[in-house]
Amino acid sequence: MDSERKLCDELQSDDNLPPVKLYIRRWFMLALFASYSATNAFQWIHYSIISNIITRFYGVEQTTTDWLSMVFMLAYIPLIIPATWLLDRRGVRTIAILGSGLNALGACVKIASAESNLFAVTMTGQVIAAISQVFILGMPSKIAATWFGPKEVSTACAIAVFGNQAGVAMGFLLPPIIVPDVEDPDIVGPALRYMFIGTAAVTTTLALLVLIFFKAKPPLPPSLAQMKFLQNQREQAMSYMESIEFLVTKLSVVLLILSYGINTGSFYAISTLFNQEILTYYPGSIKEAGEIGLTMVLAGIGGAILCGIILDRTRAYKLTTVLVYVMTTAFMVTYTCTLSLGMLWIVYVTGGALGFFMTGYLPIGYEFAAEISHPVSEGSSSGLLTAAAQVFGIVFTIAMGNIIPTAGVLAANISLSVMLGIGTILTVLIRPELRRQEANAVEIFPEESGTKM
Repeated sequence: MDSERKLCDELQSDDNLPPVKLYIRRWFMLALFASYSATNAFQWIHYSIISNIITRFYGVEQTTTDWLSMVFMLAYIPLIIPATWLLDRRGVRTIAILGSGLNALGACVKIASAESNLFAVTMTGQVIAAISQVFILGMPSKIAATWFGPKEVSTACAIAVFGNQAGVAMGFLLPPIIVPDVEDPDIVGPALRYMFIGTAAVTTTLALLVLIFFKAKPPLPPSLAQMKFLQNQREQAMSYMESIEFLVTKLSVVLLILSYGINTGSFYAISTLFNQEILTYYPGSIKEAGEIGLTMVLAGIGGAILCGIILDRTRAYKLTTVLVYVMTTAFMVTYTCTLSLGMLWIVYVTGGALGFFMTGYLPIGYEFAAEISHPVSEGSSSGLLTAAAQVFGIVFTIAMGNIIPTAGVLAANISLSVMLGIGTILTVLIRPELRRQEANAVEIFPEESGTKM
């Protein structure tokens, strides 16, 4: 307690540091980010859930269709370092404009691709949308830390993740409804065009809103940790490469990067191949596949928000992370064992439970990384976590895509369950050093905090 009081006295006596303050507009910034993040996630998955239709319409191989999803993972890996550097140097407004703008551009390009001989055009639009993802996925913890106070930062991060997952949910639900599962390209083509036009209209509107209204940061910082971070940036910030070196040489951070990569990479693989898995055991159930995927993601949204609230109230990062990871592994095993029983209602239940914990882990990973790596920028830590997820996502998707035709869906899901078991062990080994909480040990908020626009 004495050390906390000393920190408080130092901060209050430092004339170079402004007071902290919360602004109502922070919720608008969060909603705007969550909205364009949702449309990007929709573009990631909207081909995969109707992959049999896309494969037939464009006359390509199933593995080629899978790359419409995997290109999102592939693009992230080489571009995350320059994107994170740009985030640290130019701030969240520049990144938000790039992310929302490229997202809209990719959607507009795809309008011209609704002909059976234009797969290259639809892939081009998907590549552009994939590049925009680099400026979106690593932002939740940065947005939360920039605009929200220490008692709500984890909840804000969870809501930001909620936006992305809501887009995945819509990506599971809407394409099977909009695009009929028929062989006639004269019916499928216009349906695809309607979907592309709708996506382009929404993404373009959001890009314009970001350009006009999105702010880089509030006039005053929202927390002591953010205040000290801004001071370090001005006075003695470590270089970008020094921060990366710190992250990849600190054992706890490395363990979290690997465990997060395994968990989220598993989610990417399951989402990409979900259509194939369901249709293997339940032929003709393409709409049900979308509904089960929707159930999985909606449950995950609830899990993400609940975990964010729990973290804000308890600060039990290590315990929450381990428990959620253990339950993810348990329900992956349950889903694997029950998928072939021939009862779709069981798949709804087990898929929903798996999504609750697997997706609920996403904001926990971001916030835990921000805690144990402070004062490194949240953008750098979340960027490395997401990059690991993309690497594992590509590896798992390719591996499962090869296992399913030869050894079957069961073997593919067993291999994923084993990897999640390894991730659980890595999570247990993480040492919980809550550095950001130490920086926020004493909170100083004006009485009118949260009332100023």
